[in-house]
Amino acid sequence: MKVYYECAACFLRQAREALDMATTDDSLKMEVMEDITRCLGERFHRGAPSNQIGTGIHRKIKKKTGNDDPYHVQKEKCNQIAQRFLPAIEKILKEDKSLKNYLKAAITGNIIDFGALGLETDIEALITKTMQKDLAIDHSALLKGELLKAKQVLYLVDNIGEIVFDKLLIEKIKQYEVDVTVALKDKPILNDACLPDALEIGLDELAELTTIGTDSIGVIGHEFSPEFEEKFNKSDVIIAKGLGNYEGLDEMELNDKPVFCLLNAKCRPVALSIGVEIGDNVVFKLN
Repeated sequence: MKVYYECAACFLRQAREALDMATTDDSLKMEVMEDITRCLGERFHRGAPSNQIGTGIHRKIKKKTGNDDPYHVQKEKCNQIAQRFLPAIEKILKEDKSLKNYLKAAITGNIIDFGALGLETDIEALITKTMQKDLAIDHSALLKGELLKAKQVLYLVDNIGEIVFDKLLIEKIKQYEVDVTVALKDKPILNDACLPDALEIGLDELAELTTIGTDSIGVIGHEFSPEFEEKFNKSDVIIAKGLGNYEGLDEMELNDKPVFCLLNAKCRPVALSIGVEIGDNVVFKLN
């Protein structure tokens, strides 16, 4: 996905929040922010890929502050929120066991994102509201058709916390007699899920776990490890959670491989790019 004008302000807001969590050294914060604003001046322009700029900013913060995981405390909060709401979501799924309902549950988990929404967001209220909404774009029937033909499914997860809800959907997907590989980040970035996070909730009991080989926001095709690139190419269906994965996949040449994006349109640029309203839930075939 290409940047919109307001993405610049969002990059700076995220940078400030990440710096405040990464270090208490105001002099260092100024030094890093000076570097970030120079980087934005050089790289932010019409047609620039949004998730690649964001990745560069957060890598710079981690490197210059020496803090490899600035969002550590917020990630713990995400896990607590997810576990608190899990019984309620499971109850809803018992009443309606359709694939569409499981997709909605996974998208509800996508709300647990302080990076996109800001640290002051009332995540709990948004979770309740999101599960009650219908899908603004509903390609769940197309996804079901592809699953019936597939053997290998690649599932690109997004944030820690929401992987608790992803696990429910993966259990449902396994009913279509497919092998599922779950792709995680190689190292922490924002509040994205890494391999230890998936192991903690037992995702390895349902699916093969792998990493994309790097710490990018979403996916950046030319940064894939050789091992992940092979898995990506061999998959029959790709299911991608969240804004970052959508932004990255939208920049890639996917040929005829069916790619389905599951997300909540949390900001105006993403909503405009997809053609929905802010706050809408979508399951759509990207290509």
